[in-house]
Amino acid sequence: MNIVRMAAGIVLATILLLVLPAEWTAPHAYDEQFREVAAAPAAEGFLLGSDALGRDRWSRLIHGTRLSLTLAPAAALLSIALAALIGGAAGYFGGAVERSILLFIDFFLTLPWLFLLLAVRAALPLNASPLVSVAVTFALLGCLGWAGPARVVCTAAREFRTGDLMLQTQAMGMSPRRLIFRQLLPTLAPLFLAQFWITVPLFILSEANLGLLGLSVSQPLPSWGNLLAELLDLPAVAAQPAMLAPAILLVITLCSVQLLTRRQVRNT
Repeated sequence: MNIVRMAAGIVLATILLLVLPAEWTAPHAYDEQFREVAAAPAAEGFLLGSDALGRDRWSRLIHGTRLSLTLAPAAALLSIALAALIGGAAGYFGGAVERSILLFIDFFLTLPWLFLLLAVRAALPLNASPLVSVAVTFALLGCLGWAGPARVVCTAAREFRTGDLMLQTQAMGMSPRRLIFRQLLPTLAPLFLAQFWITVPLFILSEANLGLLGLSVSQPLPSWGNLLAELLDLPAVAAQPAMLAPAILLVITLCSVQLLTRRQVRNT
């Protein structure tokens, strides 16, 4: 298993080293057009061919992968921060506070948040800039994905509140602020990390689903979502199998993350 995890780590590190410095590793800008070779198959100078606008697919894949792999963790960080704040408060204070927050979490979980996400994202003006679409998409993912982790955090915080360590620290006269920052948060830190790694692939897939519906990152910015949306053109995929590269890279990345973090998640 260590060999498998090591291999997954090497694969993930290789992908990150390739896509993070995209300005240097991509042969062309993501929006640079070569109209004389539009919809060209894979050939010298265009590793994966070009799209209908003459843009290099390989360069767009590198830039799009960087966008998804940087902003999905950012959205997951926002989501886990909200889960830690809301779920931690519920478990730590208990009583009516916990019941009220859990009721709100249950109500939030019953909402079809994917449809809510689609509705809010679809309400974005059509002339919104690509950067605005990026910020809105991943901010919505972060703000809508906190409820599940919050329940897990609430349970762990409740166990801490009713445990022996809580009684010892109270007997020592430790202030609530010191108790939270010196005892509660360090105790729950592994749980936060595990929930973070669970959430990142979920947000990557959510953005990809939005892209298939045309509600992800706006053109000309590439992301896994709008790159995968091109696969809906089945005749073009049959003519240019290299168009499957984003889907293959997505599967490899998600499998690497899963293999790399599975033991840590299981231990929590």
